[in-house]
Amino acid sequence: MSAEAPPPYSTATARVLRLPEGAEVDDRLAVEEPLELRIEGKPVAVTMRTPGHDEELALGFALSEGLHPVAARLPEDLAANTIELDAPGFDPERLQRSFYTTSSCGVCGKGALEAVAVEAPPVESSLVVSAALVARLPDRLREAQAAFASTGGLHATGLFTAAGELVCAREDVGRHNAMDKVVGRAFLDGLLPLSDHVLCVSGRLSFELVQKAAVAGCPVVVAVGSPSSLAVELATDRGITLCGFVREGRVNVYTRTERVSA
Repeated sequence: MSAEAPPPYSTATARVLRLPEGAEVDDRLAVEEPLELRIEGKPVAVTMRTPGHDEELALGFALSEGLHPVAARLPEDLAANTIELDAPGFDPERLQRSFYTTSSCGVCGKGALEAVAVEAPPVESSLVVSAALVARLPDRLREAQAAFASTGGLHATGLFTAAGELVCAREDVGRHNAMDKVVGRAFLDGLLPLSDHVLCVSGRLSFELVQKAAVAGCPVVVAVGSPSSLAVELATDRGITLCGFVREGRVNVYTRTERVSA
């Protein structure tokens, strides 16, 4: 599939001076705006994101934080840039602070590994995929990145079947937001846990992305860039296969190598 034109709310126009030509032209930028997440009408989180698929983003974020959501919707007051989460049994005393995430790092401010509890059992899956299939996934994801093609300024996450077919792709200025949108979509479609699927991200593999993959129960995560040391540590602990530096036909398999056949 090829990327279609991006939604108009995901990009904006700015005047730019291009050097050394000296020409002033219009340039396309990725939109970044705050999204407030509420439970029972009370704010519990603010994230900077690219508008679009906000309900999916809210659900994915809540799942990764162990809030056990059942639905997400526009608030009754129809406040702009706000989503209401339905999370029965939510205990506000559980939150020792107000969540605040940014487009660059979903775990900023949490301070210690112990504070980022992964509420997910080890991933159980008999999935095995070929290295050739893994090597094709970043290009397939790239074909679905309409906003990136227009702006060059967004991250993406794609969900693929074991046969390499794209289930859904989402873009965002925040790599963790793109992952949350995909996980939220999978939740709405009844696909969780993702034991027979593969997640592919457009950049590097951070701890937070592996955390979200673990919550979603996904056994294989693929990235164009490298994993961090903490990402590898968490993947080892949760039984997730990490594939990094997937480009030009090459694949580095860092953990649970038995899931990737030569």
